[in-house]
Amino acid sequence: MDSKKVIATNQLCKIYSTGRVQVEALKDINLDIDQGTFVAVAGASGSGKSTLLNLLGGLDRPTSGVIEVEGKKISEMTREELALYRRFGVGMIFQSFNLISSRTAVENVELPLVFANVLKRDRRQRAEKMLDRVGLLPRRRHRPPELSGGEQQRVAIARALINEPKILLADEPTGNLDSRTSREILQLLAALNQAQGLTVVLVSHEVALAREFAGETIGLRDGRVESRERVR
Repeated sequence: MDSKKVIATNQLCKIYSTGRVQVEALKDINLDIDQGTFVAVAGASGSGKSTLLNLLGGLDRPTSGVIEVEGKKISEMTREELALYRRFGVGMIFQSFNLISSRTAVENVELPLVFANVLKRDRRQRAEKMLDRVGLLPRRRHRPPELSGGEQQRVAIARALINEPKILLADEPTGNLDSRTSREILQLLAALNQAQGLTVVLVSHEVALAREFAGETIGLRDGRVESRERVR
């Protein structure tokens, strides 16, 4: 893999079988994504956007083809290797924030550190630092039901970044937010991309809004790459 490429796919395919019917969700996807870029993936419902993100995140395996992330073929990893990749190699956020409602914001952010066997004192320090980075430190003791949708998504972003991955995958992260809050979340992702060199791959149905912040857009249609455009 080229030293500038953080993600590369070759002839990537994904087929789902439902009874006798086979659905080809992705067809021969060839993509290179440079380190430190902000890429928005757009397309109609059923175009394969979320399938692509799930494959890049190691949540699913391709039917055929190769996925390389930072020079490692995650498409060939064992279950244990994929677990480590998901824990340290990549962060993911979703439309539904997936927070634990009984835990405070800082406890939610700490959770990946618990599984990484980080000492409790260090966990709290790191979690508070990450909440400060996303502008939510004053709300660290609040539980998800006491937070707005935008605040909950900020907690989810902090949790996704707590193990310092170089890649953040965002699947419709503004889907449950109003337009003003959506813009704030995308501004935050753009700021993290620019300040830290974080590679961001965003799936969004809000194409016009995503284009304001992404450096590149990729259009999917019927499981294939239909277009690719540098925005700025």
